[in-house]
Amino acid sequence: MLVRAFALLVMFLALCGSAWGQEQKLPELLRDGRQALQANGFSRAARDFSQAILLAPENLEVNRGLLLSDLQVGRMDEAVRVGRAAVAKWPKDAQLQHWLGLVYFKEGQNSDALKWLRGSGQLAPTVADVPFDTALVLLSDTNYSDAAIELEKAIRLDSKSALAHVLLGRAYQNTNRTVQAVEQFQTALWLEPAVSLGHYHLGFAYASLGRNQEAIAEFEKEMQRSPSNPQVLFQLGHCELEAGLWSRATEHLKQAAQLDPGNADALYDLGKTLLLRGDAEGALIPLRRAIELKPSNPSAHYQLARALEKSGKKEAAEQELATFAALKKMQPATGGMAAGPVQ
Repeated sequence: MLVRAFALLVMFLALCGSAWGQEQKLPELLRDGRQALQANGFSRAARDFSQAILLAPENLEVNRGLLLSDLQVGRMDEAVRVGRAAVAKWPKDAQLQHWLGLVYFKEGQNSDALKWLRGSGQLAPTVADVPFDTALVLLSDTNYSDAAIELEKAIRLDSKSALAHVLLGRAYQNTNRTVQAVEQFQTALWLEPAVSLGHYHLGFAYASLGRNQEAIAEFEKEMQRSPSNPQVLFQLGHCELEAGLWSRATEHLKQAAQLDPGNADALYDLGKTLLLRGDAEGALIPLRRAIELKPSNPSAHYQLARALEKSGKKEAAEQELATFAALKKMQPATGGMAAGPVQ
């Protein structure tokens, strides 16, 4: 009997010791997990919080940490499982709903993403990150009007976010509020002169208003940071073409076409520029390539007809003019000269 009692006592003490050890381990895991998140060590954080949730599945901080870690390391199926279970336990927790919304956004499930992000916004109406992230989802759906509303909200909460001003400018630009877009891009660059693509977007807005010299200046500034960006080169070359700076336009459009050979508009502009410079033969190759990439663009056929005619290829020029006329007739509302790049 004494032996049995002693054995039970030993077992009891062992269980107590195990429970005490677990209680001691949890704070360490939480501390390490927090530190890993702050240092962007998301894989380490995921390991720490995965262990912690086995010890304390009902701990809110543990569930938050695991959801955020899974989101950051790309364990999306696990993040969905953890997130949905957590919001069921804590339906009024704004952070859980925010991060679950981002999980669905990364998965391309924008409808679910908006549901959870908007829920988070109702629970935490003063957190700027929530309308900002909601706007990212809306922008990815090209819903520029609603994205602008969310970004305006985000900027009211945090007026010093340069990126929010850039994105609001893009939303304005795409809803025909270009003057307001210019103001947003200028504000973004004032807040953060090195903000990503700030000068590019400001240049594009200026170009939309026909202010080509100002646009060129902005694209040149962007070129200092992104000298091999084909879109920047294309827009710079296009504005130089419009401003009559044909030599410079040729240089930049050639670079754009080399870096992005699938850009039909860059090839079209290059062909047109060469034609304006009197190099009709040189214009043939980029114009033909532009037509291969975008055969329904009447403007390219028109310019090719001009280049062929100046090169002495009368019959081929007449065929291209006939194609141009047919395409223009098929697209009366948007065809002809207005269908492609500016003539």
